[in-house]
Amino acid sequence: MIVIGLTGNIGSGKSTVAHRLESLGAKIIDADQVAREVVHPGTPGLQEIISIFGPGVLDSTGQLDRKNMASIVFADPRARVKLNEITHPKIKEEINRIIAEYKKEAKKDSRASVLVIDAPLLIEVGLDHTVDEVWVVKVDRNKQLERLAKRDGLTPEEVLSRIAAQLPQEEKIKLASRVIDNSGGKNETIKQVDRHWDNMLIEHAGGAGGI
Repeated sequence: MIVIGLTGNIGSGKSTVAHRLESLGAKIIDADQVAREVVHPGTPGLQEIISIFGPGVLDSTGQLDRKNMASIVFADPRARVKLNEITHPKIKEEINRIIAEYKKEAKKDSRASVLVIDAPLLIEVGLDHTVDEVWVVKVDRNKQLERLAKRDGLTPEEVLSRIAAQLPQEEKIKLASRVIDNSGGKNETIKQVDRHWDNMLIEHAGGAGGI
């Protein structure tokens, strides 16, 4: 099994790449979904968050109010560090557990298999050390700002605070096995994904079923 770590900063269009990889036959682990699961009601993760930030971070159903939490941590770097110290180890542990399960199943299946860890904070959390390849989706800065303002309805200040909270794109590219430029049209992005996919399978010499 080949394990790809797919990452890219907010607004890079990483989901387009993930969807294409899935259509090519890859299995996808959505790190954002895992991040939600580790703070579900009743989990140690949510209890730790409440103990530090107070019950005001919960919504009326007892779930973590992610929008409210975001407004807190993006306005205060110290609060963001505290939240990351709670959630990042739990996210990493759960994803590593899932990877181990997939690898165990892959040994029973002779068919080619590729697992993609779709994680915006892949490198920040340290998951880049547990994958075979790191794929980075990059985007032109103006296009990134435009997408975020349109998609999330954020103010320019909110957009910049979210971008600043992530490792700079240039630093992620330095650690990349493959880079996909998503500044253009969707068709051009898909062509790049397909080319990288084919090259990866060739370079791993059929190892998609045996790594």
